[in-house]
Formats: sequence, C-alpha cells, structure tokens
Amino acid sequence: MADRKPRTLISVQERLRDQVAHALRAGLISGELRPGVVYSAPALAADFGVSATPVREAMLDLAREGLVEAVRNKGFRVTELSERDLDEYTEIRALIEVPTVGRVARTATPEQLEALRPEAQAIVVAAREHDLIGYLEADRQFHLDLLGLAGNARLVETVGDLRKRSRLYGLNRLDQRGELVSSAEEHLELLDLMIAGRADDAENCMARHLGHIRNLWAAGTEAAAEERPALRLGAR
Repeated sequence: MADRKPRTLISVQERLRDQVAHALRAGLISGELRPGVVYSAPALAADFGVSATPVREAMLDLAREGLVEAVRNKGFRVTELSERDLDEYTEIRALIEVPTVGRVARTATPEQLEALRPEAQAIVVAAREHDLIGYLEADRQFHLDLLGLAGNARLVETVGDLRKRSRLYGLNRLDQRGELVSSAEEHLELLDLMIAGRADDAENCMARHLGHIRNLWAAGTEAAAEERPALRLGAR
C-alpha cells in the first residue's frame, strides 16, 4: 500500500512528459523550433509553465528519435537536415517501400487491405481539419501497417526510423494553402490500386507519393522561415 503515492506521481510525471514531447513535436512541425538552434530546458519550461524536469525528459525522448541532440551544459540542438540528407532518406525509403507495396498488392487479401481504409481516411480527415499532428500520426500508422502486411518486422522498424529522421517542417503554411489534402488523398488512391490488384500502378503511385512528400518538405522549410507561431503546451 505504501507505494501507491509514488506510482501515482510517476504516472503524472509521465503524462506531463508526453504532453511536453507532443508540444515540442508540434514546434518542430510548425517551424517554431528551428534547425541548428540550441534550446535550454529551463527556458522551454518557462514557456510551458512547467518544471525543467519533464522538458529534459521529453527532449531525451526526441534525441532518441534523432530529432534533437544534446549540447553539454547548454541544452538541446534541433538537428539539421541538408538537401542531400533528405534526398538520401527519400531514396532509401523508395528502395524499400515501392517494391514492398508491389509485393503486398500481390500477396495480401482484399480484406487485409480494406481494413486499412479507416487509417487512410483518417489522414484525409486530419488534413481537412488542419490537425497537423493528427495528420502525421495517421500517416505514420497507415504506412507502417501497410508495410507490416509484408511480414518483415525489421523492414517496418527501419522505415519508421527513416520517417522520424526525415520529418516535415512548416506544415502550417502548407496546410493553409490546401496542399496537404491532395497529399492525404494519395493514400486512398494507393489503397484502391492495391485492392484492385494493380501492383505495378500501386508501385508507381507510391513512388510519386514519396516524391510529393519530399517536395512538400522543401516548400515547408521555406515557408516556415516566414512565420513562426508560439509554442504552447498541449497544442494540436
């Protein structure tokens, strides 16, 4: 009985850390947290109105994902991605995902593929509702679950890591211009092609989608430099 209070406290701290991590990811996506800039945990904690501890813990979570890196006695630096980095990540993803989509289209049952439709629709809904975090979370879930039908857990893990490292910036401006909706709808197109057994067309669609995402990132980086919203704890 004596350990109930500590466990409750730990649970509260974990939820707060998750909230902070969510807000930090939102800052990365919007461009408020800029690549190459060092942010201190106390300064961010003051912005959020919390103690520095959950901020440090959240930053360590992001560091494990490759989104930030620790700078001794200073804080955390948002990792920078060069055009070459992004080209290489996109190329690796294409080498893995395009043929895998073709293989899944040839081997998965229509029922297995149709079960992914709610996830594809969730991406479109999030884009239309301007829910950027929801958009990325739904997009990640759909892609990884689709690749999971190939039956290779290591492949899914690798793509998941690549997705984290090639995250998007400046989606707020792209959202305002309506460009995310067209990208979101490509997931439904891909799914329909796969269900129809059109494996070659599905591979072409996947290749086009990855290229589209790469172009969105470049445009988003440029747009993010023009407008930087304020960080908010629990922002969505």
